[in-house]
Amino acid sequence: MRAWIALWWMGCCAITLTAQHYPEFDITPSDVRTQIEFLASDDLMGRRTGSVGNDMAAAYIAAHLRAYGYTSPEGAVDFRQPIPFEAVRPPVQSSMVVNKKVLQPMTDFIILAGEAANIRAQGVFAGHGWVDAETNHNDYEGLDVKGKVVFVLPGPPGAKDPNKIVGAMKRKRQLAAEQGAVALIELYQLPFPWAMFANYFGGESLRVAKEDASNDDTSLVYAWLNKTEALPFADIQSAGKMKVSIQSAGFQRTAVQSQNVIGVLEGSDPDLKDEYLLVTAHFDHVGTGQQGGSFTPADSIFNGARDNAIGVAALLQTARALAAQRPARSIIILAVTGEELGLLGSEYYAEHPLIPLEKVVFNFNTDGAGYNDTTAVSIMGWGRTGTNESLEAGVAPFGLRIIADPAPEQGLFDRSDNVSFAVRGVPALSFSPGFAEFDNDILQHYHQVSDEAHSLDYHYLARYCKAFAHACRQIANHPQKPVWVSGDKYEAAGKKLYSLD
Repeated sequence: MRAWIALWWMGCCAITLTAQHYPEFDITPSDVRTQIEFLASDDLMGRRTGSVGNDMAAAYIAAHLRAYGYTSPEGAVDFRQPIPFEAVRPPVQSSMVVNKKVLQPMTDFIILAGEAANIRAQGVFAGHGWVDAETNHNDYEGLDVKGKVVFVLPGPPGAKDPNKIVGAMKRKRQLAAEQGAVALIELYQLPFPWAMFANYFGGESLRVAKEDASNDDTSLVYAWLNKTEALPFADIQSAGKMKVSIQSAGFQRTAVQSQNVIGVLEGSDPDLKDEYLLVTAHFDHVGTGQQGGSFTPADSIFNGARDNAIGVAALLQTARALAAQRPARSIIILAVTGEELGLLGSEYYAEHPLIPLEKVVFNFNTDGAGYNDTTAVSIMGWGRTGTNESLEAGVAPFGLRIIADPAPEQGLFDRSDNVSFAVRGVPALSFSPGFAEFDNDILQHYHQVSDEAHSLDYHYLARYCKAFAHACRQIANHPQKPVWVSGDKYEAAGKKLYSLD
């Protein structure tokens, strides 16, 4: 009898341990809705980086971290990491003539950057205008482009992903400036209409202000050229000589301040608390009117409920749950700005970390364009960091399944803030609401004025937030550190960061 009672008691203990109740299990639809309704309200005017609405969102997030018991790390000001941006507006007046062909601004070309100019120079075609020492590729080898206008194909060689092409803009300008060119013109070959590109880049853009103005390359005129019958791209690529005239005036740069929001929670394990789990989500969106895209007189506010108020709510609910019952490792909660403008906030933090990156064992990011499957979550980076077991354990209690790396043609892993840390070696992934493809359910709200808080399924989102928080806890408590799998494209960066070579 005593043996039977002992076995029964041991079984009850095992069941209790297996079914341990964590604070994240108590997240309610009302909790999530309250936060999303504020972040995606009209009052915040689309949360564009540098705007008052963006600052209000930052203050809201900081207040929650303070209330949850997080500390503001050294280098932050009341939970905020200031970022010096500058707003750049293309010239208000511009003209371009190539071999006596007069081109029309906005219709045939657009100047994205460059001080006031009055250029009359020879033109030269330089492939992609790319230099890569690792692959021994140099489009400028044997070319004299000093004092000339350089025409190039878009992006790095072989790039088809628009994000990689746009992401190469800065580097290509630097390369052309180093070669002594007076202007760089990329030939437009992106898989969406020119008008969309021109409208997006024809307005104000933000970039991180350079610390050393002496190395600034803004004097280089930088433009994109549309396909026209008057000036075929084939003629440019084959031309032996070109005469180019470019004039511009009204280029503007103004200082703009924004911030990341950061809080730190010390881990509960004496041996593991010096290792940090970095949990991220971006809180900015695209703003209002022409800043965001298509709008109507009745509604011009891009509220960004799906992208990314959902992620911020998941971040805050996770912060609260982990503070209520601390995991083994320490936690950095980082809400980043400027994602919509090119991952600017996460890139700035990765360049200026307030906790050394070599102490960060993992980046767990949440971001999304929406959802079309309320039985699942989607994970970009599945199978790459040794965290599959923790992720499965994180979502299982809430009846959710995992969709691994959806829409592979979109290259989603490298399009969110996790990549800012991955490229530096930190194992990372992005956790999103459930979807397998970009269908009409996603696209009808993605970056549209219809992406409002009232259109969301909060019963599903409560489960989503629970799963994100619980998966975070599983990774933070796991005795083994995440690590890039052998052969991953970021494996070498990880070995360098953690001195594993």
